[in-house]
Amino acid sequence: MEDNQITVYTTDTCPYCAQAKNFLEEQGLDYKEVNVQEDSEAAERLIQVTGQMGVPQINVNGNWILGFDREAILTFARKNIG
Repeated sequence: MEDNQITVYTTDTCPYCAQAKNFLEEQGLDYKEVNVQEDSEAAERLIQVTGQMGVPQINVNGNWILGFDREAILTFARKNIG
C-alpha cells in the first residue's frame, strides 16, 4: 500500500475532529494529529496556508479538506484496492 501523508488539525473540544480521526482509523489510514489549541505556531501556519481557522482541517497528500468530509478523504487517500 502506498503511504499517505495525512495530517489532521484539531482542538480538544471539536466533535468533528474526533469523528474524522475515528473514520481514518476505521479506514486503516495512518495520520498525524496537530492540536492547534496546544500549538499556537501550528495554528498560525494553518491560518496562513488555508486562510481558515476552523477545525478539523485535514491535509491528505497535499489536498486541503475543511471539515470532516468522508468522501473527500477517500478521494485523496491512496488505498490499496484488492
